[in-house]
Amino acid sequence: MDFLTQVKEKAKAKQKTIILPEGTEIRTLKGAVQATEQQLAKIILLGNIGAVQNLANQENLSLDGITIIDVASSDKLEQYAEQFYELRKHKGMTLEKAQETMRNPLYFGNMMLMNNEADGMLAGAENTTGDVLRSALQTIKTKPGINTVSGAFVMITPDTTLGDNGIFIFGDCAVNPNPDSQQLADIALSCAQTKESLLGGEARVAMLSFSTKGSARHENVDKVIEALNIAKTAAPELHIDGELQLDAAIVPSVAQTKAPDSNVAGTANVLVFPDLQAGNIGYKLVQRFAKAAAIGPILQGMAKPVNDLSRGCSVQDVVDMIAVTALQCE
Repeated sequence: MDFLTQVKEKAKAKQKTIILPEGTEIRTLKGAVQATEQQLAKIILLGNIGAVQNLANQENLSLDGITIIDVASSDKLEQYAEQFYELRKHKGMTLEKAQETMRNPLYFGNMMLMNNEADGMLAGAENTTGDVLRSALQTIKTKPGINTVSGAFVMITPDTTLGDNGIFIFGDCAVNPNPDSQQLADIALSCAQTKESLLGGEARVAMLSFSTKGSARHENVDKVIEALNIAKTAAPELHIDGELQLDAAIVPSVAQTKAPDSNVAGTANVLVFPDLQAGNIGYKLVQRFAKAAAIGPILQGMAKPVNDLSRGCSVQDVVDMIAVTALQCE
């Protein structure tokens, strides 16, 4: 059974409620219908009910089993506006501005999450990553103990002798250009949680560098070592080690030479890159040269799962990410 099939089977069992705030975006609508037909999640579409229904009729789509909420006429609008005002008044938010903001489906959807009226949200087919992140950070915020939102990819490689049968979590490949040690530790902890929630089994986290166990000295290496120590203190039970070069992290024979005493080297299934340049370049190199599948970015660290689609996404991307978001839900 391949990774996505496993994810979808697990999502079916969980039956979480996922909000799609871009309800009148055609790929989102088609993805919602397919996800509902496949019973991957309970879907809530946000959008003008008439407009959603007209679009569905034009495409000959059945909306059976899908809940549609018209934000502009919702009886929750005033309640959410007042809550948002209380959250943001120290930042200069006025009640009038909060009422206007709540008419934005991204903010309305996040307030639904904050009030436990849904389990997760997926957007980005027509909104930018910045808009998706901003609305979540201003409402549901981050998980307790985590102050850094990051982006991970599930990388499915042809070489099944590496990682977990060829599967890895790469992070951060999407959000933080130059994380400091605390942020890097947060990214490591979030990536480990993503691995365990999506793939099952135990995370083995490698903090990557151009150095392995003191083979080079540089402030960039020091950052990785400090991040490792912070992560170990926060999660002493986690299998995590560093600093490790990529080959020492994933190739057993190299690990025996470069890091023989490590409980992670040679067997890592989570790779934490020292900065966004390395992470973004790294995942694309593996995707193109190794013909690996790259699933993501999966946003990590939010108090409730909120994921971001590419504006160039396909309908299948929407369906797959609905399933991934469902698995992130507790």
